[in-house]
Amino acid sequence: MAYLAGIIIVGFFFLALHYFTELTSQQKLIISSVILAIILCAIGYNTYTSSQRDKMMNIVIKFKQSKTIICNGIDVNNSNYTLSIGTYTFIGKEDTPNYGQMISASSCD
Repeated sequence: MAYLAGIIIVGFFFLALHYFTELTSQQKLIISSVILAIILCAIGYNTYTSSQRDKMMNIVIKFKQSKTIICNGIDVNNSNYTLSIGTYTFIGKEDTPNYGQMISASSCD
């Protein structure tokens, strides 16, 4: 839905650019190309961050299901680590060899 609203706003911008400015066709083309490049970069960034978030959520779900996850070559499971939800970091439990070790969930596979 947000993309549809964005397309409508951009359409109005291009109509205003076409009818209400005294720019040459080449200047309009350059402005349109720059605006289009910015929009495409924003869409690409949004898609990338969404896929990274989904990947991290899948890792957190596996951890909560008591499965072993590999992070930077280290086996992470809920018997040796706890999960800090605010930062999505695995923290080594007390009385384990991994005590105090912190591993970011984004570094896991």
